[in-house]
Amino acid sequence: MANLYLSDNLTGQLSGATATLEGAEARHAVTVTRVAIGDRVTIGDGLGTIATGVVVAATASVVNIELHVVEFTPQPAPAIWLAQALAKGDRDELAVQAATELGVDGVIPWAAARSISRWEGAKVGKGHERWTSIVREASKQSVRPWLPEVGPLTTTRQLAALAETAQLLVLDPLSEVPLTRAETRTQDARDIVLVVGPEGGIAPGELELLYGAGAWGASLGSTILRTSTAGPAAIAVLNAKLGRW
Repeated sequence: MANLYLSDNLTGQLSGATATLEGAEARHAVTVTRVAIGDRVTIGDGLGTIATGVVVAATASVVNIELHVVEFTPQPAPAIWLAQALAKGDRDELAVQAATELGVDGVIPWAAARSISRWEGAKVGKGHERWTSIVREASKQSVRPWLPEVGPLTTTRQLAALAETAQLLVLDPLSEVPLTRAETRTQDARDIVLVVGPEGGIAPGELELLYGAGAWGASLGSTILRTSTAGPAAIAVLNAKLGRW
């Protein structure tokens, strides 16, 4: 059962007001999770506002909630983005789901040189929709005030260009700098773009391009993590270092 429902008309509402769930969200609440009049629920707008209230009307098309507590959470700064290489099976999707639960602020699908999975033609739109759905559902499950953004499919050269405005952090098992000890780097106020390669690792030419653009590398200890766990593990470390946890 989802712990959070998303409402498009919650922004700016105050305690005592009535917010609504409509369309697919209302239908899911009533027919799947069996929300009924008198139930206490939590709703959000994906833009920082979380509210709790009591259901006062419930149909398959509209659910009305009388708001009791409304709270706004500012966006964290610096933001953490995950540039996740496309991976075979559902490993990239598992990474996106866990990263969302752990508080990532945005995800970028990366077409790495060694990515076996490819988004081409119609798959580009379908892949983006799939990641957007995963982010939405994981945000609801973990009661996230802010819904992470899903960026467009990105090439390695486009990824390297992000170093002009953000910290580009490459998870590199050969790096001599453990992420847990990268004190000076994480004091940078710019947003962090965490780069995670596919199962076959980041190609040497890609590493050269990323480091040449100003990226820095860090490792997660002596073991080699799968692409589905490396990003979430690093996000957990960054959460602690940035004072989010």
